[in-house]
Amino acid sequence: MDNMKDRLKILIIISLLLFKCSSDESEDIIGNWVERSDFEGVPRSGAVSFTIGEKAYLGTGYDGDDRLNDFWEYDPNLDFWKRLADFPGNARNSAVGFSINGKGYIGTGYDGNNELADFWEYDTVTNTWNSIPSFPGSARYGAVAFSIMERGYVGTGYDGDNDLKDFWEYNPESKSWEQMISLGGSKRVDAVAFVVDDKAYVGTGRNNGVYETDFWEFDPLSKSWTKKLDLDEEDDYQIVRSDAIAFGINGKGYIGTGSTGTNRIDFWEYDPIFDAWDQKTDIEGASRSDAVGFVVAGKPFVATGKNGTFRFDDIWEFQPFYEFDEDD
Repeated sequence: MDNMKDRLKILIIISLLLFKCSSDESEDIIGNWVERSDFEGVPRSGAVSFTIGEKAYLGTGYDGDDRLNDFWEYDPNLDFWKRLADFPGNARNSAVGFSINGKGYIGTGYDGNNELADFWEYDTVTNTWNSIPSFPGSARYGAVAFSIMERGYVGTGYDGDNDLKDFWEYNPESKSWEQMISLGGSKRVDAVAFVVDDKAYVGTGRNNGVYETDFWEFDPLSKSWTKKLDLDEEDDYQIVRSDAIAFGINGKGYIGTGSTGTNRIDFWEYDPIFDAWDQKTDIEGASRSDAVGFVVAGKPFVATGKNGTFRFDDIWEFQPFYEFDEDD
């Protein structure tokens, strides 16, 4: 009987220690999520977004039945969505977007039958769209895009025959495209890109059905790529995935959600100075892929996406430096 009591005491002590370790681990993970006013368009995945000034813009995508061309403005200060002039190109999903000098740009994507290469410029003042020279690489979807130093960049993706790694620069002054040095490493589709301190970072995605682990930094001054720490270099890194979202803010980059065969809810923070990753609090909404992420008015957001055949219209503000508050 005494041996039984002793064993029971030992099991209780071990359980308490394990619980304490688990609690300590969760306390170490920082980041809070606050749900904001639902996106007012239909739920969708594969949408595109960009930001201009104090407003974010979101449109296109796929609702499970139809490709979409509606276009919306989000005011984070009012927590309010307003519908704008429809995107005039073919309704599509898996396009790319970026902004330069107060203008927004959307191009490439898939319309249900064809990969696309057309590109369009949006003027927030007049609420109008104008076509610009088409993307000169092969028509594609699932590419990445970003803007740095008044230039736009588009690369990677899938053109119906081939996964890709080429990159192109758009000059809005001359309305011209120029091919850059290709991304190092593997071709890929459904990767992510973010910008921190005038450097761009590209990683994740798939090639030949394999999730890619390499991670690259782009310098717009030297037009060169530098390989960074692989996304599976450390045992506790779980960043490899596709169809994720990414953004940069306050000197750090973030990658989250996406898919590794199952949808993800985890979020990771990248420190370019130390070339190191740190896990943040999981998104409080449902696990998802094919969402959009953007930063506006100094706040990062995640919106829309899908889980299986279910599409989302929720939007979540991420507070990367706050402690988790389950009541928000």
